[in-house]
Amino acid sequence: MTAESLRFVIERARVEDADSIAPLFDAYRQFYGAVPDLAAARAFIAARLERAQSVVLFARSLPRESDSTGAIGFAQLYPSFSSVSLGPIMILNDLFVLPSWRRSSVARSLIEETVRQGERVGALRIHLSTQVTNAPALRLYQSLDFVSDEEFTHMSLALRCGATEP
Repeated sequence: MTAESLRFVIERARVEDADSIAPLFDAYRQFYGAVPDLAAARAFIAARLERAQSVVLFARSLPRESDSTGAIGFAQLYPSFSSVSLGPIMILNDLFVLPSWRRSSVARSLIEETVRQGERVGALRIHLSTQVTNAPALRLYQSLDFVSDEEFTHMSLALRCGATEP
């Protein structure tokens, strides 16, 4: 373990951690062009945790001389299934690290813990998507042996109804 890795820990979030994670989740949404809405971000994260609909892993900085501790990064995982493979899969839907903590192994550690979480629940694989222009994320994922899907095209359809609850 390096001195750098001693600067933070990765934890599985509980409902009471929603307040700490919400600012990161709101910043993540803004990174992808969403309008800032800290209250809605907090409600969304809290609802996922309360209903056990996702697993949220977060990195928390450890105290040093004058540093305060707090959430510095998170990953949100959704369980799913593969009909063809007849088993569970994990979707790494959200990953975000505060800019001041990037390139300090936080994202890598969150992904490594995601893999361990997937293994604990017997997932066959982990799926993720990111923007094709997000070169730093793509480099990180590739360095961790994620491969681009060359067999299937992933598409989506926006629905007008939208979600009414977090």
